[in-house]
Amino acid sequence: MSTAVAEPAAAEDDLLPPAADDQDIPVPPGAPRALLGSLLAPHRRRIAVAVLALLLQQAALQAGPLLVAVAIDRGVPALRDHDAGPLVAVTAAYLGCALLATLLQRAFIRFAARINQDVLLDLRGRIFRHAQRLSLDFHERYTSGRIISRATSDVDTLRELLAEGLQELLMVFLSVGYITVVLVVVDWRLGLAALVSFLPMYLIVRSFRRRSQQVYRRSRTVTAALIVRFTETMNGIRPVQAFRREAANEEAFGTVNRQSATATADGLLEMARYVFLSRLTANVWITGVVVLGAFLVTDGSLELGVLTAFVLYLRRLYDPIDQLAMFLNSYQSAAAALEKMAGLLAHEPSVPEPAEPAALPAAAGKGREVAFRSVSFAYADGKQVLPPFDLRLPAGRTTAVVGATGAGKSTLAKLLARFYDPTTGSVTLDGVDLRGLSTDDLRAEVVMVTQESFLFSGTVAENIAVGKPDATRAEVEAAARAIGAHAFIAALPDGYDTDVRKRGGRISAGQRQLVAFARALLADPAVLILDEATSSLDVPGEQAVQHAMRTVLAGRTAVIIAHRLSTVEIADRVLVMDQGRVVEDGTPAELVAGEGRFATLHRTWKDSLV
Repeated sequence: MSTAVAEPAAAEDDLLPPAADDQDIPVPPGAPRALLGSLLAPHRRRIAVAVLALLLQQAALQAGPLLVAVAIDRGVPALRDHDAGPLVAVTAAYLGCALLATLLQRAFIRFAARINQDVLLDLRGRIFRHAQRLSLDFHERYTSGRIISRATSDVDTLRELLAEGLQELLMVFLSVGYITVVLVVVDWRLGLAALVSFLPMYLIVRSFRRRSQQVYRRSRTVTAALIVRFTETMNGIRPVQAFRREAANEEAFGTVNRQSATATADGLLEMARYVFLSRLTANVWITGVVVLGAFLVTDGSLELGVLTAFVLYLRRLYDPIDQLAMFLNSYQSAAAALEKMAGLLAHEPSVPEPAEPAALPAAAGKGREVAFRSVSFAYADGKQVLPPFDLRLPAGRTTAVVGATGAGKSTLAKLLARFYDPTTGSVTLDGVDLRGLSTDDLRAEVVMVTQESFLFSGTVAENIAVGKPDATRAEVEAAARAIGAHAFIAALPDGYDTDVRKRGGRISAGQRQLVAFARALLADPAVLILDEATSSLDVPGEQAVQHAMRTVLAGRTAVIIAHRLSTVEIADRVLVMDQGRVVEDGTPAELVAGEGRFATLHRTWKDSLV
């Protein structure tokens, strides 16, 4: 069974969802931590090896000051007695530790880099797959620019943390742990004096974390708004230039840009404040410990080499404070980004896949019966678009739906395509509730062609074959011939192998519509929905499509939503909708002969042709 990919449904002819706040979606408690855990879980062994390498690297690195103390207190006196052995041994040990630390750090970086890239590869894939799974109502409310921001700038922020920040954090904690133990063991008096400094350092770190967290959350939101504004302007560049919106857009972009600059500056100021306070505290404490150590050396209770090692260890203890600041800087930004990505990935589709999909019965012909049973539909805020109604569309018949803008026509089509689920009641296909069908089965049976004839980058043949990926070239050409598109395709520079470029910009709107028709027909659906699908065609093009449609739609269940009454004439049945209700129902001839809304619309259309 072929799988057809439905095109994005246009909402110009229907009631759009109420204007929604396009801010970031709520984040369930614990979702960021759960996301990070699921990303790292497959790499537990490699993480363990990397951590072991870092532990050994820090042990080798932190042995340096102790060896310096031994050299001063033991090696130098022995050298005065013409015994160079101890000093040579200590020097060799120092160089050996330095070399070992370098090799172990290289091993750690290699493991960390591989883990980092695998995690980011997994994360980007998850975001892309999940964004495609999310229902149409989500994409109508949550702009594509924000999704792009999640998969690009937010992922890059997390990459910076994984690539550099975590290594710095681990090194800081390991070095602090090693040095703290050594300081207390070497001399408990100076060790305790140094440990007291941890209290003001902790308060400084805590204050920075709390203040910067708010700054970086705001920064990630503003960054997403920048991408949204830029993407929206570039995607709509033709109306922007046609209606001279450049100045207004520049002003709007400038506002968001200034907000971004302010958020970035606030983050830098917070970091500067942190670095100033931490360095001031460190320098004051080092001075105090050196003075205390000097007194201990002069009264003979402390060796000079031990004091030297102590000073070296103190520098190593406090120097990572700046690294910790950089980590906290990266961490706050990455935490905000991870929070937003976790919110996106935790958002469930409003049109979910059934846990146990039902099987459709074998079709008696090309079409299938569609039934709306006590169906009503309202948006999330409770605003009702379709009041409760019942409707049966017999298999193999073509039904046209007409009515004023906002009458509910496109919502009816979206319910049939299961872009939305009804608020109450059910929509069935040969008696099977659409909610019970797998997405693959549903998209193979029901295909919608909209007035937005979206084409993907690639050749004409590839765009037609979207409806049936395993189609042969002969099948692709047969579909194009049936819809009347073969002539213009053959006239293109490379025929069916012509690259249509971004969004099909190389061919006209009417030609894109014909390719979209060929795509849908190649999918061979049982139910075909045409939502203003001929709106981009000129009169000759529309007539050609209508001629082809009479043959192609024969035997299928078809729903045609149109303003052009010329398209409606090929229907077996016409439904006239008003404010979500079906107010007229009959054949085109019966309704034209009457005195209702359709007859009035038909007379107006006829008069417009004269």
